[in-house]
Amino acid sequence: MTKIVICCCTAFLLIAGVHAQPSQPKTEPVKQEKPAEEQKSGSADLKFNPDAAVTTNHSVTIEGKKVTYKAIAGTMPVWDEDGKTIAGLFYTYYERTDVPKAGRPLVISFNGGPGSASVWMHIGYTGPVLLNIDEEGYPVQPYGYTENPHSILDVADIVYVDPVNTGYSRSVGKDVPKSKFFGVNADIKYLADWINTFVTRYDRWGSPKYLIGESYGTTRVSGLALELQQAHWMYLNGVVLVSPTDLGIERGTATGAALRLPYFAATAWYHKKLSGEYLQKDLEAFLPEVEQFTMNQLLPAINKGSQLDETARKSIARQMAAYSGLPEQLILQNNLDISPNLFWKELLRSEGFTIGRLDSRYKGIDRRDGGERPDFNAELTAWLHAFTPPVNMYLRNELNYKTDYPYNVFGSVWPWDNNNDHTGENLRSAMAINPYLHLLVQSGYYDGACDYFNAKYSLWQMDPSGKLKGRIQWRGFRSGHMMYLRKEDLKTSTGQLRDFIKSSLPKNAARY
Repeated sequence: MTKIVICCCTAFLLIAGVHAQPSQPKTEPVKQEKPAEEQKSGSADLKFNPDAAVTTNHSVTIEGKKVTYKAIAGTMPVWDEDGKTIAGLFYTYYERTDVPKAGRPLVISFNGGPGSASVWMHIGYTGPVLLNIDEEGYPVQPYGYTENPHSILDVADIVYVDPVNTGYSRSVGKDVPKSKFFGVNADIKYLADWINTFVTRYDRWGSPKYLIGESYGTTRVSGLALELQQAHWMYLNGVVLVSPTDLGIERGTATGAALRLPYFAATAWYHKKLSGEYLQKDLEAFLPEVEQFTMNQLLPAINKGSQLDETARKSIARQMAAYSGLPEQLILQNNLDISPNLFWKELLRSEGFTIGRLDSRYKGIDRRDGGERPDFNAELTAWLHAFTPPVNMYLRNELNYKTDYPYNVFGSVWPWDNNNDHTGENLRSAMAINPYLHLLVQSGYYDGACDYFNAKYSLWQMDPSGKLKGRIQWRGFRSGHMMYLRKEDLKTSTGQLRDFIKSSLPKNAARY
């Protein structure tokens, strides 16, 4: 499983009945605190302002109740060790205004990539507006957005953060070393510093605090949980991992190959490529059987390598074929190790389609049916199609953030230093140190980039003694990387977030 995963880090949903002009939240007069962007008069050159903000006032109906809030869109500086501004991070902060602020939870939201903006969960999952998509998450026109009736803004204030080179975030000059930002541990360090600044500036030290990250954002927030404790003495109540990466937990070649099978099985079940024996079962009744086979038979078999006798090898390949929908001969030819790319190309090859990486419900069409990998990621192109217009429309027209800088849905973060990734262990350590800290993991069964069974495996390895089990939850969904794109899953997953926040608010002193 790759440690750097393009996240979509991600979301879609169309409120029933909205297909033409999208309804938009009611907005009160704009308060301009500072110019969002300055341009040189008569020049095409842009001047980046790393410390600027615009405030607007709105309301939204969540779970049938009206919620009023203010939205602050702007940039806030990143400083180096000498107090010199080296970057400005773009953020969008939503604060409910019809209830007391004191003691109200704060959720700090990151997406992934690395190199992906916060757009995906912002306008697709937890924020007060949703982009226009159909009920399964596919693009629709006209582009636009509407109210999010399932936003978590009723129970927590939210800030969406764009790391350097994503969204409108930028370093202040070419002389600032990329190594300050672009790497597992550099990313964690500067973002922890920035969070300290944000919490101080907006008077949130008294708030219960939560981090939510998606895809590579899960690596980010797992590391931040410990960094915030150790370097800033900021202790969290909860961390939410949406479609987590491997969190730096080593698999090895054999283990990595074996752990893919449950995802293959879920996808083959969805596309009806299995025998009637399995299709007659509900997905969540079928998958435990595959998981047991994976851990108890497939994993030991692949580890044996050439020591596995031919009869056992054929028996394992036959069962893998039955669970994955792939030809037995193909599995044998690949020594029981089927790459994700080959699976995405092969499963629907006879029908002339490929399947998506981040969400294998999506189909693609290649130039030729031959080959061992798809030409493109069908799901990602659909998501970029759906998300990019509305986020530009919303930030500019609704939140009044005016700039000629492009909003980088994906931005360059090359070269990225992926060394010394111990973020899974960092999260375990943070939880062990802080009895208040709880963990929620959400995964889509059809996610082939950050698959659900690898997420389960990470939790088992992260907590080998089982002593943290009472504070860890895992939840699965019948969708992909951005499970909240399905209308049905959006309601369920935001409900889980709401319950997680409420249940992790402390009732007693932090002690074992």
